[in-house]
Amino acid sequence: MGDNTAFAGRSVLVTGGGSGIGFGIAGALAGAGAHVTICGRNKDKLDVAANSIRARNGSGSVTAVPTDITVEAEVIAAVASAVEATGTLDGVVACAGGNETIAPVTQLDVDAWRRTVDLNVTGTMLTIKHGARALVSGGGGSIVAISSIASSNTHRWFGAYGVSKSGVDHLVQLAADELGASNIRVNAIRPGLTRTDLVALITDGGPILDDYMANTPLARVGEVEDIAALATFLLGPDSTWITGQIINVDGGQMLRRGPDFRSMLESVYGADGLRGVVA
Repeated sequence: MGDNTAFAGRSVLVTGGGSGIGFGIAGALAGAGAHVTICGRNKDKLDVAANSIRARNGSGSVTAVPTDITVEAEVIAAVASAVEATGTLDGVVACAGGNETIAPVTQLDVDAWRRTVDLNVTGTMLTIKHGARALVSGGGGSIVAISSIASSNTHRWFGAYGVSKSGVDHLVQLAADELGASNIRVNAIRPGLTRTDLVALITDGGPILDDYMANTPLARVGEVEDIAALATFLLGPDSTWITGQIINVDGGQMLRRGPDFRSMLESVYGADGLRGVVA
């Protein structure tokens, strides 16, 4: 964003703000003047992220609040902290998520499945539930959830991840339908392969990256700035008649297919294992 005062005086909560896409969005918002509250489970990582954002000399501010978004009381506390900055809450970015279930469907660990669904679906629900309460009290606002291309395109052997992100997509549309009457907009972004520490093993190069590029019309890796640009637009004043949308930011990969992780997983499960055979 070119205007470093576009979000002046506005308060935004960003879950998963300690790294990756959430960190990029938080930095963009603070740079545009917002009072940003970042949340995540790891206090040390959050503090490093907050200090990094402050060092950019943006016109906004940042507060770090350690939060497990699957624990309702902690989400309530994080929202309250975000409200304290200005007295109201203007925006929410539900970015926190993850996956513990990379395996063939016939070999999925049930406990890992439940933790992934709880984090991605229940955690996003709690963020929207309590973020929306504060937005309603303030007269409205915008919520942006971070989904995934794994929701729109199957990612073989990703287990609960794409399934749970599909749940996020529907939750966003449900919330948009319900909350429009209170002047709250709810949208989601589906990033494609985006350069973060979590996917460095892929973006550093190799057959999986080659497969991504072969299935991406705009054949490059996404950057966190690509996602942050849309998030700030959806949170800002130029998108006030947009709600209930699930927008892919993936270089067009949704037009083709998801990635092939065979080169990484076949050595673990075997060719037969990847097609469902269990010894």
